[in-house]
Amino acid sequence: MALVDIIMPQMGESIAEGTLSKWLKKVGDEVKRDEPLFEISTDKVDAEIPAPAAGVIAEILVQEGQTVEIQTVVARLETEKGAMTATAAANVAPAAAASAAAPVSSGGPPPKTESTAAKAPAPQPSVSAPAISSPGQNGSSFEERIRTRSSPLVRKMAAEHGVDITALRGTGIAGRVTSRDLMGFINAGIPAEARSGSMHAPAGPGAQAENVPLPEPWPGDRVEPMSRMRALISDHMVASRRTSAHVTSFMEMDLTRVARIRVRKRAEFEASTGQKLTYMPFIIASVVKGLKEFPILNSSVAGKNVIYRQPVNVGVAVALDWGLIVPVIKRAEDLSLSGITRALNDLAARARAKKLSPEEVLDGTFTITNPGVFGSLMGTPIISQPQVAILGVGVIEKRPKVIPGEDGEDTIAIRTCAYFSLSFDHRVIDGAVADQFLAFVKKTIEEYPESGV
Repeated sequence: MALVDIIMPQMGESIAEGTLSKWLKKVGDEVKRDEPLFEISTDKVDAEIPAPAAGVIAEILVQEGQTVEIQTVVARLETEKGAMTATAAANVAPAAAASAAAPVSSGGPPPKTESTAAKAPAPQPSVSAPAISSPGQNGSSFEERIRTRSSPLVRKMAAEHGVDITALRGTGIAGRVTSRDLMGFINAGIPAEARSGSMHAPAGPGAQAENVPLPEPWPGDRVEPMSRMRALISDHMVASRRTSAHVTSFMEMDLTRVARIRVRKRAEFEASTGQKLTYMPFIIASVVKGLKEFPILNSSVAGKNVIYRQPVNVGVAVALDWGLIVPVIKRAEDLSLSGITRALNDLAARARAKKLSPEEVLDGTFTITNPGVFGSLMGTPIISQPQVAILGVGVIEKRPKVIPGEDGEDTIAIRTCAYFSLSFDHRVIDGAVADQFLAFVKKTIEEYPESGV
């Protein structure tokens, strides 16, 4: 008999936990390799997680709605076909439920669900160790290991502010120190020793500072808890604003040449590739060239060091009814326009169908968001940590522009234009460099070669 552990995958570089939102199989069900087993929800993605092997579901250890750390075993798969009898399956179910409830029975915090994550007015921190073991971590207590396994973003913020995470009490799962906990401590400006026994996070995800009262509902108001995905997005957006020195530059791009190329090449392109030719692949291709020319925009800040990323992994935000997902086009510098188009369309379609795999939302080095599809002229997007810049694409529309005529006189012409906005981290990117990058992207788009399609 062979049991295979099924774990909670990491769905983003700064994500340390995930919510198991729905089981697609039950104990005793037979599954095939790569068949969807369960759905998870984080601030980066809602996705179906496939089976790592063929077999029969032997145990379910994490129930729907529970939030657990990455690498937590959520279920076990019996890989010998037929080894699970109906009787054995019946005995496993209550054991799985008891195992899933074990952390609560030991006095630790209850598993977070959508309602508890959003409704709790001021969660009392707790660091009592859940009744679970964590092998391979000799020399430190469980609660110390939990705190030091806070997300990379929290550890980075703590290092930058000279804060020892182990001196804090957190409100996350099993006492984990969250970004809200850390910023509450930093903003309070008092010694860790004085705070470690009584640290409170602001009420609710991404909530106001502790000294700002929360609004109260009025008669007739409707109060709804944030979804798990929305709550986590809230946390990470607030943390990003506190981490990076945000500045935004704007530049108008003339896409008339690209529009004409699309008209001339669309039928041929779609016939040869089976893909629709939109503006976005042209934009991505131009941005990739700009990132190779200005590598500081394809970097990350690590304390007092700057990590210049070798690959150009472009994340493209995809708006969904239940939140926002940013799948990543890996090594975009190696792709042609048709390759970028295929990757973009494939990732966007599978994001909407919850078919993305964990690695497809990891390791982005630069992000593009496109609010223009909803008619927005421009915006000031928030940087996706640990990246240092994000490009916003405004609505692409025809506008009257003054341009030089053939006789040297100015003339008014109809041009296809859009405003691009670049939010960048002023800690490492100067305004001049950001504008030079935008100017390079502008020139690349406006002179895009027809042979490049």
